Amino acid sequence: MKKNKISGFVYSWKVAPYVFVLPFIITFLVFWIYPFVSSILMSFQSILPGEIKWIGLENYTKLLKDKTFHLAIKNSFIYTVITCALLIPFPMLFASILNSAFLKGKTTFKAILYIPALTSVAVAGMIFGFMFSELDGSTANQLLHAFGYPSIKWLKGYATGWLAMVMLCCWRWTGVNMLYFLSGLQGIDASLYEAADIDGATRWQKFRLITLPLLKPTWIYVLTISIYAGLAMFLESYMMWGGNSSPKNIGLTIVGYLYRRGIERNQMGYASAVGIVLLVIALTINFIQLTISGTFKKEQ
Repeated sequence: MKKNKISGFVYSWKVAPYVFVLPFIITFLVFWIYPFVSSILMSFQSILPGEIKWIGLENYTKLLKDKTFHLAIKNSFIYTVITCALLIPFPMLFASILNSAFLKGKTTFKAILYIPALTSVAVAGMIFGFMFSELDGSTANQLLHAFGYPSIKWLKGYATGWLAMVMLCCWRWTGVNMLYFLSGLQGIDASLYEAADIDGATRWQKFRLITLPLLKPTWIYVLTISIYAGLAMFLESYMMWGGNSSPKNIGLTIVGYLYRRGIERNQMGYASAVGIVLLVIALTINFIQLTISGTFKKEQ
């Protein structure tokens, strides 16, 4: 009798939905809410081996005076701006070309542009580290030699080091963003372009008045994930420089600084404060861009 009651409870129409969502709720609580709350508490503590002490806002006041942390914020912000400026217009352009009727071999081009995204970040970082190494036989220096220029130390200069990081990012993510835009373009009704042709609209007018407005949900999504990816960048820099100590902290990001404090120096309380500040920065930037783009506006 008891077994029948349990079976009836599990297979109840009212209970079944909660049974199906229970794995997600448990995963969300264990792997997101619990670490998030723990990080907030740890950011107000000094955590050393065998010693945990409540210190209030001391970690945050130290961050205000920490010049290395300020440099990490600056690097992450510049990296995010540059990558967003490149990873939205160019993938959109490539998607428009692939969506056109005159291009042949579209499947091949899609595969070529998407394959880099399948490469491990660690492997890609190592490959680009070798390509831009200071050795005469590196790919970048061989290219310079072909034009009659001497070898340079790519990863030890600020501009050249950043060039390598941005190229790695664009190489990996251009194909992914292109597919997002391509799916958005293929969802636009072709009759709109036909009507524009009848009215004598130019290609630019069709792009500006039809394509861009109808692609708005797509480019807002791509911009949002690109901001997150830019602020969260760490492993690419770590693998490219073979560690978390690039010359003059050229490749140091906020996540890299969190790793340095928390893992390398075992200052988990201070690292938690860095993580909370990163979360606030990411939420603020995305909230601003979503507000400006009109995402939060109520439909009339």
